[in-house]
Amino acid sequence: MRPESEAELADLIRGTKDPLSIVGGATRLWPGEGRGRRLDLSALTGVTLYEPEALTLVVRAGTSLETVRQTLAAEGQMLGFEPLGAPGSTIGGVAATNASGPRRVQAGAARDALIGVRFVDGEGMIARNGGRVMKNVTGYDLVKLMAGSRGRLGALTELSFRTAPVPPVTATLHLPDLDAGAAVPALSQALGGPFDVSGAAWLPGRGALIRLEGLAASVASRAADLSAGLSAFGTVRQGDSDVWTGLHAGMEGAEGDIWRITCRPSEAPALLARLPEPLSLDWGGALIHVRLESGTQPDLPRFSGHARRIRGAAPGLLPDHDPVSARLERGLHERFDPRGVFQGQD
Repeated sequence: MRPESEAELADLIRGTKDPLSIVGGATRLWPGEGRGRRLDLSALTGVTLYEPEALTLVVRAGTSLETVRQTLAAEGQMLGFEPLGAPGSTIGGVAATNASGPRRVQAGAARDALIGVRFVDGEGMIARNGGRVMKNVTGYDLVKLMAGSRGRLGALTELSFRTAPVPPVTATLHLPDLDAGAAVPALSQALGGPFDVSGAAWLPGRGALIRLEGLAASVASRAADLSAGLSAFGTVRQGDSDVWTGLHAGMEGAEGDIWRITCRPSEAPALLARLPEPLSLDWGGALIHVRLESGTQPDLPRFSGHARRIRGAAPGLLPDHDPVSARLERGLHERFDPRGVFQGQD
């Protein structure tokens, strides 16, 4: 099913008797997702409002991420949370997965830039933030709920974002001699200082990567001071700043299962000691991507975050949802999707 308007989408949802799986570009599906009858929103395209002076963009959910980027770039602007995406990725998928790139350490995730939503709930009712009050959902922050809901609470049709100016100058510091575990303290030191770091990552063969952005004089001054402070960790060089656009490209050609682990940076060294060399670290060590043999899962000590299989044959989550979170999720589903329409996932 591929509706061409919000009204047609609402009619389809009201009339369905089958579980539905909402997709745009279908580039961000986890194992187990997308197994219901597919509801393709890729025809809901177009920028409905763009006010560069007000740093505001309103766009339909099926619009490609690349179109959004080009539209903003023409005015010297960008999505500040820096979503990375494969070809075909849509802006609705970005919001539905609460996507964010390396700049999350500075600008936050998609939900932090998302200022408005329109969507169709499980009963086929059209809702928007700031508009009519939905029955049984009074008091919910619809923007925050829909960001990261992965199509389980409703079908996003239109999104409003706060945009940001493109920084005039970018510099990247490389510490090439550090392995993943040794990189985390260096990244933490950079993030904890007065340097306004906008990226803190690690890649095999490249070592630790630290990005600084802003006016030329400010970037040069901060880079010099930070390089001096990090010299105790080893060689510090200025290198290629284009590395950030393909930071997680190593996952594309990797065989086996890909696991995504989120944790406190202080916990990362202990986790890394139990893992093979990761494909990448991001967010100062708070995000780890690692490849494991197909069908296996990481043997990790107790930690505050979670690990999820994002590529492979079967779903995987460590640890399982706790009872409190599960009860809250059931309550939300009952209010937004009482018929269980959006349950086409394992």
